[in-house]
Amino acid sequence: MPSRVTIVEVSPRDGLQNEKAVLPVAAKVALVDALSAAGVPVIEVTSFVSPKAIPQLADAEQVMAAITRRPGARYTVLVPNERGYDRALTTRPDGIVVFGAASETFSQKNINCSVAESIERFRPVVARAKANGLQVRGTVSCALGCPYEGDIAPAAVRDVAARLLDLGVDELSIADTIGVGTPERTRAVFEAVLALTDATRVNAHFHDTYGRALVNLEACLALGVRSIDASAAGLGGCPFAPGATGNVATEAVLAMLAASGYETGVDLAAVQAAGAAVRRLLAP
Repeated sequence: MPSRVTIVEVSPRDGLQNEKAVLPVAAKVALVDALSAAGVPVIEVTSFVSPKAIPQLADAEQVMAAITRRPGARYTVLVPNERGYDRALTTRPDGIVVFGAASETFSQKNINCSVAESIERFRPVVARAKANGLQVRGTVSCALGCPYEGDIAPAAVRDVAARLLDLGVDELSIADTIGVGTPERTRAVFEAVLALTDATRVNAHFHDTYGRALVNLEACLALGVRSIDASAAGLGGCPFAPGATGNVATEAVLAMLAASGYETGVDLAAVQAAGAAVRRLLAP
């Protein structure tokens, strides 16, 4: 199987959204630019959600306007609806992310609608993005467990993944939003999704709440998944998912992949420096 793994850096968006200290635009731009210079191929820069919902990301337009775009890198943004897409389109992203859930309760808490309603909300967004030549990722959150409903059946994840594929998304991101997954449950969920599509279209997103993110990622790699979300310095959590701690650290993922013989093209030392710099800014 391919030895190249794509790192999708989510610290500027998913990493910062739950931080109480609001960073200035210049600091966010510096983080994105440092990650880009480190060779990260895909960076999730920001989110065009309501500024009232996530004040940290209210400056999305300014950040996107100020970053230095490295040739060959992709800069993506999360959009919740058509209003968000209208804002995002003016900033020339390379791709967008729509964010669904395998849990009905989490869907209501996170985006104030049912799973089925969320799919219909995404339908015109995905259609417009494809017409504009943008890559589209569909995220299935709470795929291995929900803070409100507990265990999530693999069939529920497969159902949401199938709906997103029907919309025309290019990639599926399967997310352990609260970090409760185990290798066994990870295999069951990802096998259910891989029954629908090729592993080249599947991404793994894990939080390290219980210290199992790396072993869960190893289970994904064994199934052929070659796209991994990670966050510099382990930043991140979901403000609408009680108990969600940091994303798996990019530094730890890079070290694990290197030890296992995988190539990423990302400079570990440079990512460590970027993570340390933003941690200093967020320190109380």
